[in-house]
Amino acid sequence: QVQLVESGGGSVQAGGSLRLSCARSAPAYCTYDMNWYRQAPGKERELVSGLGSGDITNVVDSVKGRFTDTHDNAKNTVYLEMVNLEPGDTAMYYCNAVSTTLRRGCQYGMNYWGQGTQVTVFS
Repeated sequence: QVQLVESGGGSVQAGGSLRLSCARSAPAYCTYDMNWYRQAPGKERELVSGLGSGDITNVVDSVKGRFTDTHDNAKNTVYLEMVNLEPGDTAMYYCNAVSTTLRRGCQYGMNYWGQGTQVTVFS
């Protein structure tokens, strides 16, 4: 019912930039809070933009001032602009949507995840 497709990951030198995209396919009458998370091997999942949900609602301090999310509602797409990237930003990045519509067919409170896109930052 809801599909999230991420793109834009890749390898970049430290100090560089990347823009991730998350295209959402969902019923037009449903609304969603959109978030970006990341997870590196052996580490816990971190919220890098958005309000989050559940136990993770605080954006990790290390990305503040460097990561910015924007929304193109006409395209149902969310972007994550990342600048001044650091090796510590290396992780799999996931788009997340939380349904916020209390209506039949919108699965209020349900979390949806994309397949992830890899970001690798080398020094």
